[in-house]
Amino acid sequence: MNEVRLPEGLLDRSHPYPRAFITVSGAHLYGFPSADSDIDLRGVHLLPLEEIVGLRTGEETITRTWVEGAEIDLVTHELAKFCRMMLSRNGYVLEQVLSPLVMASSPLHEELVALAPRCVTRLHAHHYLGFARNQWRLFQKSGELKPLLYTFRVLLTGVHLMRTGELVADLHLLEGGPAYLAELIEAKRAAEHGSLPTGAPDAERLGADVVALTGRLEEERDRSALPAEPDAHDALHDLVVRTRLGT
Repeated sequence: MNEVRLPEGLLDRSHPYPRAFITVSGAHLYGFPSADSDIDLRGVHLLPLEEIVGLRTGEETITRTWVEGAEIDLVTHELAKFCRMMLSRNGYVLEQVLSPLVMASSPLHEELVALAPRCVTRLHAHHYLGFARNQWRLFQKSGELKPLLYTFRVLLTGVHLMRTGELVADLHLLEGGPAYLAELIEAKRAAEHGSLPTGAPDAERLGADVVALTGRLEEERDRSALPAEPDAHDALHDLVVRTRLGT
C-alpha cells in the first residue's frame, strides 16, 4: 500500500465543514502511483442543521485543489448525498468509504464502513463494466499506460466483488490478471502519463485479454450470489437522521 502524506493542517485550513472521513482514492489506492501522480482525496462532510433546514442551504459537494509538490484534489459530499450514492450501484463511492488509506476518520465513518457491505449488489458489475469500457476507449485514443491499467483494475475488482462480495481496489492484491501487469505497473511508476514500455504486448493481445476479462465479469455477475438490491436503506436513513439531530 502506498503511503500518502499531506501538509499539516491542510484540510482544516481549506475546508469549511467538519468531515466524517477523508480517504485516498485514485492511483495510490489502486496500487500504481507514479512519482508525479495527483493525490485524490475523497470523503464526506457534515453541514450544520441551519444549512439543511433553512432557505440558504450549504454545498452538497465541495471541491478543492492545491499544489503542494503534487496536485492534491479533494472532493467531499454531504452525508445524505453520499448515502444515496452508496445505495446506488456506484462502486466508486464504496471504494472511497472502504479505502484503507485513511487521512481522517470518525465514529460516523466506522458506521459507514460497517454498512457498506450491505450496499453491495450484483448490479455493481454494471458500474465496473461501464468504467472499463470508458477507460479502454481512452487507452485506444491516447495510447497511455494509465487508462490501460485502469481498465484491468476495474475489471478485476468487479470479478472479485461478484465472487466474494469483498471490494478490493489494489491491483497488486487482485488475482486472475495477465502476467504482464506487474511489468506495466512498474513502468507506470516512471510517469503519470507515460506510454507502453518497450516489449509490452501489442494492441491485439491487450484487446483479447480485455475482452476475456469482460466476459469473465459478465459470467461472475450472472452467477453471483449477491442480492439485486441493497438492504441498508433503513440503516442509512437512521444514521443520517441521528447525525443531523445530534442524537
